[in-house]
Amino acid sequence: MNKILKITLIVISGIVLSTVIFAAGLFVGRSNFGVTGYGPFAMSLAPASRAGVGQNYTDRGYFMMNNGYNMMGGYRSGDASNIKPLTVDQAKQAIESYLNSLNNSDLELKEIMIFDNNAYARITEKSTGIGAMELLVDPSSLSVYPEYGPNMMWNLKYGLMSGAGGMMGGRTGMMGGYRNSSNSTSATMTVTSDQAAKIAQQYLDQQFPGYQAATDPDPFYGYYTLDILKDGNPTGMLSVNGFSGQVFLHTWHGTFIEMWE
Repeated sequence: MNKILKITLIVISGIVLSTVIFAAGLFVGRSNFGVTGYGPFAMSLAPASRAGVGQNYTDRGYFMMNNGYNMMGGYRSGDASNIKPLTVDQAKQAIESYLNSLNNSDLELKEIMIFDNNAYARITEKSTGIGAMELLVDPSSLSVYPEYGPNMMWNLKYGLMSGAGGMMGGRTGMMGGYRNSSNSTSATMTVTSDQAAKIAQQYLDQQFPGYQAATDPDPFYGYYTLDILKDGNPTGMLSVNGFSGQVFLHTWHGTFIEMWE
């Protein structure tokens, strides 16, 4: 399959899935905020319940209902089990090439996490230190594309709904990835970093006892992303909305292998 066409299909699949997920979230309610500004726990928009039935969104953009879902192991699609995971150097080269194509000198690669399903990258702004976007790298093609979920739907500056600066705006649009965004977007959120960490931990305590949320959430424009830890070691990620406190569990990564910062 043509590489450009494959990236296009992946991005479209991610947008459709993200839209469906968040539309559903509007009907099932929002997190239970109390008088202190945040509630006892935030709902998951991508539930992977301990009862064994949950929704999974893989790195290839497939949607499925499944039984016995393993939060840390994830699922691979089709014959992806035969694909060798990326190395840090392979992921870094692909991501740097992608960033160079955006022609935005304010963006820099801050972190890479290698999973058996894909490689994850956190991109920040040099001028502010704030997270700009989250990217995935496909291990079979080395294609780089925007991560699903919060990165598309909650990102107020570089995401799907961010107007001229986002994935759907301006000359580059969805197929050209991210473009230079407006400097007017505020990074201020009503949910603080400490509150986001507390919400994430309370969610894990209820849904996945024994797992810990990182105490240093990575801020983006409109949300935070946190590592999920087991005995001090990374196992996955989740995001917390910076205004509603909703929790979104990242279910497409698979098993954690290594990290670069």
